[in-house]
Amino acid sequence: MRIPLSWLREFAQVPADATAEDVMADLVRVGLEEEDVHRPSDELSGPIVVGQVLSLEKEPQKNGKTINWCQVRVVPEGAEQTLTGEGIDPSGVQGIVCGAHNFEVGDKVVVTLPGAVLPGDFRISPRKTYGHVSAGMIASARELGLGDEHDGIIVLSDLGLDPEIGMDIFELLGLDDEAAEINVTPDRGYCFSLRGVAREYALATGTAFVDPVSRVSVDEPTGEDYPVRLEDQAPIYGTAGCDRFVARTVRGVDPTRPTPPWMASRLRLAGMRSISLIVDISNYVMLELGQPLHFYDAEKLRGPIVVRRANPGEKLETLDGKVRELSTEDLLITDDRGAIGLAGVMGGAETEVGDGTSTVLIESAHFDAISMGRTRRRHRLPSEASKRNERGVDWALADVAAQRAADLLVELAGGTAETTVTDVQVRPEPAVIDLPDGFAARLIGIDYTREQQVSALAGIGADVQEYDAGLRVTAPTWRPDLAIKEDLVEEIARLVGYDQIPATLPVAPPGRGLTRTQQQRRRVLQGLADAGLTEVLNYPFVSTAQNNRFGTPVEGEEVPAVKLANPISSEFGYLRRSLLPGLLEAARRNHARGFRDLALFEAGLVFEPGEQLGSAVLPPLGAKPADEVLDELYAGIPEQPWHLGGVLTGHEAPPAAGYAPRPWEWSDALDVALTVGELLGVEVVAAQGRHQAFHPGRTARLSLRTGEHIGFAGELHPGLLKEQDLPARSAAFELDLEALMEAAADVVVARPISTFPVTTQDVALVVDEATVAGDVLETLREGAGELLEDVALFDVYSGAGIEDGRKSLAFGLRFRAADRTLTADEASEARAAAVALAAERHGAVQR
Repeated sequence: MRIPLSWLREFAQVPADATAEDVMADLVRVGLEEEDVHRPSDELSGPIVVGQVLSLEKEPQKNGKTINWCQVRVVPEGAEQTLTGEGIDPSGVQGIVCGAHNFEVGDKVVVTLPGAVLPGDFRISPRKTYGHVSAGMIASARELGLGDEHDGIIVLSDLGLDPEIGMDIFELLGLDDEAAEINVTPDRGYCFSLRGVAREYALATGTAFVDPVSRVSVDEPTGEDYPVRLEDQAPIYGTAGCDRFVARTVRGVDPTRPTPPWMASRLRLAGMRSISLIVDISNYVMLELGQPLHFYDAEKLRGPIVVRRANPGEKLETLDGKVRELSTEDLLITDDRGAIGLAGVMGGAETEVGDGTSTVLIESAHFDAISMGRTRRRHRLPSEASKRNERGVDWALADVAAQRAADLLVELAGGTAETTVTDVQVRPEPAVIDLPDGFAARLIGIDYTREQQVSALAGIGADVQEYDAGLRVTAPTWRPDLAIKEDLVEEIARLVGYDQIPATLPVAPPGRGLTRTQQQRRRVLQGLADAGLTEVLNYPFVSTAQNNRFGTPVEGEEVPAVKLANPISSEFGYLRRSLLPGLLEAARRNHARGFRDLALFEAGLVFEPGEQLGSAVLPPLGAKPADEVLDELYAGIPEQPWHLGGVLTGHEAPPAAGYAPRPWEWSDALDVALTVGELLGVEVVAAQGRHQAFHPGRTARLSLRTGEHIGFAGELHPGLLKEQDLPARSAAFELDLEALMEAAADVVVARPISTFPVTTQDVALVVDEATVAGDVLETLREGAGELLEDVALFDVYSGAGIEDGRKSLAFGLRFRAADRTLTADEASEARAAAVALAAERHGAVQR
């Protein structure tokens, strides 16, 4: 909201020397947020004065254009020219070339003299053009930054002005004013008006406030004006879309009259474009009082006005020229022909006021904020009216705003206001809130006195009555956000001063801290970061193809997924079933920008839809839903387990002098996955696996000792790497982190360190090429018995000395007894038992 200071001074005691920065500093003290400062003088500087055209010679040019060679007086006749500088004629008459043709001899115009600077740092100086030295410029509205009009120059008589020659334009057109811009939060809709901001400024500075409502004398109606009916057949949450509609008629208006410069200047500084006098009056009253208005050309209306919900299939052409498909939730203004406006958001084109309008019907209505907000979002139609209506407008303001608009139409447009008024209303019950003694102190931590509380609440316009247990407060009609006692305490804290609230750190209660799963997740993430991997966070939005490729190991199988109702991109319209699409995109993007050696990981949620997705139940606001309603809502939420994924691409380290880095490969991804298990104290079992996104022969299927599948690790499929433009042999892994954490023991007990020596023996077994080394390793573990401490594969060989179709697997076995030193015979016996079982199950032959 932009607040012109000259306008603010009408309702609040703003010092004459106060700047926009000073005003914003005061408003910040009562919780408003400063945004910006707007000063026309920052981009515009003089000398810019009123001039009168003395002569005008039309001179056709070879290019087909006709220019005007003008003599323009810029000081009163007989007066001395006090300005000096290059191009300033001491006679007070400037020779100026002008290409516009909308003026004539005798017109008073705006003259930018040499030395002036226009918006865009356009500096005025004498220059030779079309055979003349033009010492200045006759300015248009756009050249002064006053609007978009550039078809002709400003003729001051068209604005209803007849100023003295040589008068400074800054004072005449209000260009010496400035505006402070504040951010209005959703709960402070009353500050979308000079009335609301002036009240806040008075509260912040402790000065007097003049309510603009007090300056409007509402006429006593002599009868009903235009017929209006409120017929909301489908109220939202039981609240009617419109509970007050005031209509007044003003006849005989002259739409050709210009908008007064003071009004145009204030509208412009407030961020609104001056359009026409009638429209400008509507906007002016809205900015002043906060009540959106709509003006109809009364002669275009057909029959009574009816406020109702839209019918199925109904359409409306709005003022922006778009034909809109209406929802049955949309609240409409209608007459006998159908919809003529989206209530509280934007009017319709059929009844728009224009150059031929002579009779204006003023609409000043109070609409339900929820209904307005839904319509605005549904049609993506932000407007100044909807901005205010969806935040809540003062119910009691409708007749005042209609009177103020009628008064301005009479004063400025020459109209005659009818003495009849239509006021269809259902008065809401005022919000009465009890504020118990001591409640504010318990909530804020300050022992506010009774006087401080009463003063603050009375300052915002509330009616405050004392009773035995505290204060009984009736909220003012312009504060629909005040509904509970906590709201009142917030106002007290705000107005007494946030700086009065002591800064104290809360003491954490004993026995609290991170939950078990939080501790586990933190341990895993920290462990991977310590191992040199980089954590990333990706969007959870993916395409159908990505879910089908990464969400299932089986190629061609369609994966059920959660579809987004309003996705950021239509290409990525589903929630992810796997973390790998986002990780690969992050790797591809970094690789394209020259970061080629990457080890990325992410822990995040994946989304697994069940039989039910979503719910048709929409519980009302203001009350806790019943248990069965909550159960229905929860049943529609997809399962969201935590997964952990990673991508390794490029090399494990950057190259250095004398060092050739090793490229990442499938075994590194497997090692990282096994490390995650170690960090949680869970044994992860790797076996040969297959997944459509991984290399057919270099993929490990990961599971728990119980056999529960928890993920995959290995080298990514060559075709996928080519698609993603990533290096060959890039590897990846993905684990069901939630399943791992559930399998972890609550307390990880460290093994005792044995004082007895270990006995090591190696064995090389020749098996068929298709035999999985992991299966052989598990067989050796089983066959060696309880004396085996560990077994590991350290070599795979095929070639000379090994039959075709066969391979040699070399394992290192570590034996240790808990209570004695093993003899060589005991270790050899356990080793022999292991080899025998491998021979039985896999046809293994010892080399």
